[in-house]
Amino acid sequence: MFSRPYKGGSCWGRPQDLKIAAPAWNSKCHPGAGAAMARQHARTLWYDRPKYVFMEFCVEDSTDVHVLIEDHRIVFSCKNDDGVELYNEIEFYAKVNSKDSQDKRSSRSITCFVRKWKEKVAWPWLTKEDIKPVWLSVDFDNWRDWEGDEEVELAQVEHYAELLQKVSTKRPPPAMDDLDFTTTVVSCRPAELQTEGSNGKKVLSGFHVVLEDTLLFPEGGGQPDDRGTINGISVLRVTRRGEQANHFTQTPLDPGSQVLVRVDWERRFDHMQQHSGQHLITAVADHLFKLKTTSWELGRFRSAIELDTPSMTTEQVAAIEQSVNEKIRDRLPVNVRELSLDDPEVEQVRGRGLPDDHAGPVRVISIKGVDSNMCCGTHVSNLSDLQVIKILGTEKGKKNKTNLIFLAGNRVLKWMERSHGTEKALTALLKCGAEDHVEAVKKLQNSTKILQKNNLNLLRDLAVHIAHSLRNSPDWGGVVVLHRKEGDSEFMNIIANEIGSEETLLFLTVGDEKGAGLFLLAGPPASVETLGPRVAEVLEGKGAGKKGRFQGKATKMSRRTEVQALLQDYITTQTTKE
Repeated sequence: MFSRPYKGGSCWGRPQDLKIAAPAWNSKCHPGAGAAMARQHARTLWYDRPKYVFMEFCVEDSTDVHVLIEDHRIVFSCKNDDGVELYNEIEFYAKVNSKDSQDKRSSRSITCFVRKWKEKVAWPWLTKEDIKPVWLSVDFDNWRDWEGDEEVELAQVEHYAELLQKVSTKRPPPAMDDLDFTTTVVSCRPAELQTEGSNGKKVLSGFHVVLEDTLLFPEGGGQPDDRGTINGISVLRVTRRGEQANHFTQTPLDPGSQVLVRVDWERRFDHMQQHSGQHLITAVADHLFKLKTTSWELGRFRSAIELDTPSMTTEQVAAIEQSVNEKIRDRLPVNVRELSLDDPEVEQVRGRGLPDDHAGPVRVISIKGVDSNMCCGTHVSNLSDLQVIKILGTEKGKKNKTNLIFLAGNRVLKWMERSHGTEKALTALLKCGAEDHVEAVKKLQNSTKILQKNNLNLLRDLAVHIAHSLRNSPDWGGVVVLHRKEGDSEFMNIIANEIGSEETLLFLTVGDEKGAGLFLLAGPPASVETLGPRVAEVLEGKGAGKKGRFQGKATKMSRRTEVQALLQDYITTQTTKE
């Protein structure tokens, strides 16, 4: 349910699907504040099939998508929903048939079906490079041995392409007023926006645009802000400042100009479902068990309601879930009212107080026969629009509170899709039905524990044997060096304990010969105390020691020969002094 633009008042006085008033003052827009953002890589999954290699670039709500598939490489670029540019370039492990390859886009990712030049030849890697990029991973949910699997693969390609075609063709938004409208730019001033991504925190330069009125909701009341566009320019954040809404863009807009504002309906409707779902759960928890809501959070993947209780029983959670879904099936209407601050009815409405800078009427959201609550957020007009609510469980909150975790509407469908995909993958891996997954995993865990115990015993026996061999070697004395790819700190310490000599410098290492690993230096306490930190420095690692032992982690095991030379020079110097 949408309503006309609202002129005046704080966000607590806005109509149901939001218009935010802005004061009619002007300022000049400052050009040149936008800076180009550094490109990032999109997270990429891949798996191998007899005729095709499948790649999935995991970017939700992508825009400006470009895919170039050549015989020896693929180049992918797009922008994510925050406007950040993503770019991936992959040199293929082997030649492909670019003319018989295709890509399909959905709201969650871009999938590429790349036809192999040599069919039925397995690809152990996707890229020719020796070092795998951190953003590239194997899709283990879909990876399996594929001898004789060509017909299954072809059917999968056709089905997947058809499915993606369906979900990527977005239907027009509902025929509602105010999904877009024309308004006037009041002001535009330079601003910065701090974001967090896979590469850490980042500061974007741009502009705060204030409009005469808006339908984009600013973050507040536990609900994140809307996304949308102004004249096709992406709005990356909407925040409230007093009675006005600041729209952050990376392109300036001229004060006084007429602009078209559009809302990202998919994001808006998701937030409406979660927020109305929270109101319903809060009311039912209070009615059934007198459990008061102290706060809530609308998360990206799930939402949490903080209840004023140290714990909840399984029966309580089940009763709340059953009751809220019954009310959804009852198709109860959700209404919006505006009350003056001195209206006696305000005292009877549930709420946690008004913001300090509140002005104008009080906005009340009412679920017929269930709840009335002060709220500035966006909501559905009928509980049937929630579809379904699933309570995932509870988590321990802060200060004797309990967090109730839930999903509403389309999020439940997405959760079911992910869960079903995981179930299918486990069925293929464990070779049993879903009802037997838990027992199969328990058996695997027990087998793994036995194997680990046996392996540890064998490793200990090997350490004792190696220690005796070193001790009896004709080369014994001075500096003794040993490296093994397999092993751990206990393995090295067993060797040092068995040798038990304080007359020889023993330098032991385990791990990748050219990468990272562990080291141990044992010998005369004074010598070890002097040499230990120097060994760690050469290996570009860290360590500590006492009583003739110094051990730690190294990042450059390839420099072991330098350590050996350092130790040998030390022994030679000490021998000369004697």
